[in-house]
Amino acid sequence: MNTMTKATGLSFLLVVFAVLGIDALAAGPAADVAAMHAVDQAWLKAYTAGDADVLAGLYDEQAMLMPPGAPAAHGRAAIRAFFVSDIAQSTKAGIALHLGPNPDGGVNGDMGWVSGSYSVTDKSGKVVETGKYLSVSKKKGGKWQYIRDTWNSDTAPPAAAAQAPKS
Repeated sequence: MNTMTKATGLSFLLVVFAVLGIDALAAGPAADVAAMHAVDQAWLKAYTAGDADVLAGLYDEQAMLMPPGAPAAHGRAAIRAFFVSDIAQSTKAGIALHLGPNPDGGVNGDMGWVSGSYSVTDKSGKVVETGKYLSVSKKKGGKWQYIRDTWNSDTAPPAAAAQAPKS
């Protein structure tokens, strides 16, 4: 085989590897975002089932949950305790949580984020709240875990009661 044939063959192989490498890189972030969306669906399933242990397992040991109108929960044990109480309140009130369509997300290395919308329905199926959520996750051992998680309602908080002026 002459030098020209070897160079042409090597060039062809480099082009093939470059194209395949680009496809693999393009599929990587999309696959990771899809995996984070799957974690969101696992979160919803566990919340609906009332399983605070499974919910807490979706969070990193050092994660922070930042619920609206409540102090932040630091660490998996505190997050589990929050969900035990929150699920009990939701069950008593007869409300159900639903994630909205078309969530968004992105990845940079082993860090990723997901955002989307949610709605809450009462016993009759009437929507009583809508809002949005944002989570930041880290990939550890091939598995995405929440490290920061927060959400808030689209409804404005109740106005603070007017205080009487001090004399």
